[in-house]
Amino acid sequence: MPTIGVNKADFYKALGREYTKQEFEELCFDFGIELDEDTSESKRPIIDGVEEAPQLKIEIPANRYDMLCFEGIAMNLNIFLGREAMPNFTLKPPSDGQLQTVTVSKDTERIRPYFSCAILRNIKFTKARYESFIALQDKLHHNLARQRTLVAIGTHDLDTIEGPFTYEALPPEEIQFAPLNQTKAMNGKQMMDFYEKDKHLSRYLPIIRDSPVYPIIYDKHRTVLSMPPIINGNHSKITLATRNVLIDITATDKTKLELTNHILVSMFSRYCAEPFTIEPVQIISDHNGQTRQTPDLTPRPTQASTTYINSICGLSESRESLCTSLARMCYHAHPSLTDSDILEVDIPITRADVLHQADIMEDAAVAYGFNSLPRHLPRTTAFTAAALPLNKLADIIRLESAMAGWAEVMPLILCSHDENYAWLNQPVPFSTNQKPVRLQNPKTAEYQIVRTSLLPGLLKTIRENKRHAVPMKIFEVGDVVFQDKGRERRSRNERHFGACWYGRGSGFEQVHGLMDRVMGMLRVGFISREEGLGEEEEEEEGAKGLKGGKGGKGEGKAGKEGLGYWIEEVDDPTYLPAHAAAIYLRLPSSSSSSSSSQPPPPPQRIGTFGILHPTVLKRFELPFPTSVLEMNVEVFL
Repeated sequence: MPTIGVNKADFYKALGREYTKQEFEELCFDFGIELDEDTSESKRPIIDGVEEAPQLKIEIPANRYDMLCFEGIAMNLNIFLGREAMPNFTLKPPSDGQLQTVTVSKDTERIRPYFSCAILRNIKFTKARYESFIALQDKLHHNLARQRTLVAIGTHDLDTIEGPFTYEALPPEEIQFAPLNQTKAMNGKQMMDFYEKDKHLSRYLPIIRDSPVYPIIYDKHRTVLSMPPIINGNHSKITLATRNVLIDITATDKTKLELTNHILVSMFSRYCAEPFTIEPVQIISDHNGQTRQTPDLTPRPTQASTTYINSICGLSESRESLCTSLARMCYHAHPSLTDSDILEVDIPITRADVLHQADIMEDAAVAYGFNSLPRHLPRTTAFTAAALPLNKLADIIRLESAMAGWAEVMPLILCSHDENYAWLNQPVPFSTNQKPVRLQNPKTAEYQIVRTSLLPGLLKTIRENKRHAVPMKIFEVGDVVFQDKGRERRSRNERHFGACWYGRGSGFEQVHGLMDRVMGMLRVGFISREEGLGEEEEEEEGAKGLKGGKGGKGEGKAGKEGLGYWIEEVDDPTYLPAHAAAIYLRLPSSSSSSSSSQPPPPPQRIGTFGILHPTVLKRFELPFPTSVLEMNVEVFL
């Protein structure tokens, strides 16, 4: 969360009294913020030969953009303490009635399409106010504006420029001006090269550098105000002597555009000759329907249920009492005239964090006092949490595999398309329910899809650890993902178990033994293929002259009705010919009675194991033979 530093003496003066550290910590706690540090208790840095004044470093919630500066924190705490009411922000046109205008060019849609503006007339800056004004812009750029990618702010001395203004998008070679704190004029390209090594501005250059046009703001005489989001022009820079400030805001996000304007004017209009008055600006943007006056200071109307607030907080307050409490949190609220349960609430322009009546309920609880809320044990039955059956099954498999001497790995679930298919000699599936989930705009070729097999991750883990001694025995129990149009999220997860043996020998018997161990631990007995298919199916296959199973007769440990598995040779391009086996599972009948007429469910192929094909080893850069196992474990639930 953001931490804001404020001058301790000035802040206590703004609050109207001195506080001990404990008293101020309690005030912060009651309001929902936190005192992070009081620098008066430690050694402070020396600035220009003078020790820095004591500061209070206050941690505020990340969504409270109205508290990113001294003025915002002081205003909110004073309203909370009842020392002042929420200001009434008003628009005041100039005395001649002629608003300043900004015409937005259609070409700006190619780079930063939205524009907003405001004017603070007859503002009086001190050194502290000026520094706070600049610091708020930096905080907004870092937080709300996402490093200027969404919003960029420019401030100008209105007395040094003349309207009407234009907001355009031009090729960088056609843009020529002296940037802030520079005397030499440069074009757009030269500016990119000039600021490439600048510690502060270089991070913003990629936002527009590769664009064929750069955004630019001109006044009536084609004097450049700024080239957002990079830098302002030197001609209109503000100083302590500035009395009229023009604020320009460009954006790619329309909501954050107006929010940024609201925060700036609400925090610093208090220093105007007529406090809390703002001069509007006419924006002419017919091509995208954004012609309007800015800023719009109209509070957002909403409603809140008295029953809802009282039930959540455990209170029985009247509507009038709740309105009084909400006034301490900057709201204007009054009881509805048409519904005895509803509060009509006006959300001020400073409170962008309020999205739902749950936020209003929380503020009502803060104003009432968390420590004053009634405390009682809930009259409900307590429940004990338990692991999901699937996770419990996965943990059992992990434990048994680790006890057998295999090391668990956790590779990434994203991989490239080739790693998942071509490198394993597997074709791309045609069935919709077997296709992979693709990333829409992958940044690298290494992460294109969500894996449908555990094998790529296991083999890449071996590849990156080839320097270790062999043999290496690793396993993973994790999810693979497939498209599934029949589900609400259009995809489904499957929990798989995979293992990999890498060494000088093939290791086929090792993965076979691990598979048998897991099956035994899950109490799934080995059966013959004939037992797995059932007598009737075997007779039908015999009539067709089908080949018998590779699993042999076996011992039939699972009986005729319970879980059982068998293996048989399979021709799979991922594996060496005649060195791979498919794993089949016979599921138990849904009826416990052997005399039931309901047929048992058909056997399922749940996995494969074998020795990898040399082409697969070559693609994954593995010089030694490798055997792998992968099977679906969800079928055991």
